[in-house]
Amino acid sequence: MAAQARPKTVLITGCSDGGIGSALAAAFQKRGHTVFAAVRNRQKASALASLPNVTIVTLDVTDKHSIAQTVQIVHEQTGDNGLDVLINNAGQGGSIPLVDADLESGRKLFEVNFWAVLAMIQAFVPMLVQSKGTIVNISSMGAIIHHPYIGLYNSSKAAITIASDTLRLELQPLGVNVITAMVGMVRSRFHDNLPPVVLPEDSFYKRVENWILATTRVGEEMVKYQMPIDQFAEELVGDILAGKTGHIYKGGMSSTLRFFKWLMPTWILVGTS
Repeated sequence: MAAQARPKTVLITGCSDGGIGSALAAAFQKRGHTVFAAVRNRQKASALASLPNVTIVTLDVTDKHSIAQTVQIVHEQTGDNGLDVLINNAGQGGSIPLVDADLESGRKLFEVNFWAVLAMIQAFVPMLVQSKGTIVNISSMGAIIHHPYIGLYNSSKAAITIASDTLRLELQPLGVNVITAMVGMVRSRFHDNLPPVVLPEDSFYKRVENWILATTRVGEEMVKYQMPIDQFAEELVGDILAGKTGHIYKGGMSSTLRFFKWLMPTWILVGTS
């Protein structure tokens, strides 16, 4: 009889209640794996706090000292087992025409969505090389669909998608697998946390300000296309544990958008703006 595989140790960032990170943590925990659920505010991870095999970790992914403390916590609690799976899920959204974007706010968005992901990978890669583990970077279909007014967010996701593809080549000789989750429409609280859209008074886009504001919400007509978050988490966790690699398209409309990306001319998007 083959020996039973030991439970994996998983670190997931951005585990606030109602989000993808929280759902992923619950899905791994339900399968018997050990989860470090990282969140900036522990009060926002109440759904995971009572689950066995889940440790809530306070982490600001943009703070190198906070990352170092998390490395120490994982090392102390896992010992020789180390870390098997790192899931970079923490992220920030936002809607604004690029010509109206506040550049300092844009840099902060990239700090969370790109540089913090790289910082986490650099901090934990020694553990992952030791375990021959897996890195999962949560990207978005926005990385390949250039929808107007969410250009900063989409650009940050395109950047992490390219970086993930490069990391997959660089880390493969070291035995580390890299997955890029190309996320479509998921029924989560992501849109609840988006900052308000505030256009300058002299913006060229004032006449469509209400339309831009609508991009921060999910209308009733779109809910039917959203994948339930628990289903999304179960399917993605299954793919991760099965050893899949490269891009994984998951969530409502993800497969359709992937296909139509190559058929959809830019003028269609321009015509809707």
